Amino acid sequence: MARINSKNFGYKVPNHILSAKIKSKVSPDIHEKYGINTVRLCKDDSVKILRGEYKGVEGKITKIFVSQNRISVEGVTREKIAGGNVPIKIHTSNVVITNLNLNSDRKKMFDSKSKKVKSNG
Repeated sequence: MARINSKNFGYKVPNHILSAKIKSKVSPDIHEKYGINTVRLCKDDSVKILRGEYKGVEGKITKIFVSQNRISVEGVTREKIAGGNVPIKIHTSNVVITNLNLNSDRKKMFDSKSKKVKSNG
């Protein structure tokens, strides 16, 4: 593959493939419980911001921006000059997941992973 083609491939990736790469580290207690280091982010997961101006703020994920690899967190906003509030987009590498939104499919996945961890260790 020519260099320009491989370079352009990163810009033309479809959203359903990009969304699989929207992951973040988990807190130590979740790691201990399920034996996982990173998890795909979902709406309503609770996160804590580790870097930047909003360091230390905890809140739920309100929206995920797949193409930008960023999320918006509840309570992290700035005021516009014209009035009103705008959510701040936080890069996924700057947060840690503190609480998971466990729907039925996600719960099955984490339970099967935790059983594997318990049987191995």
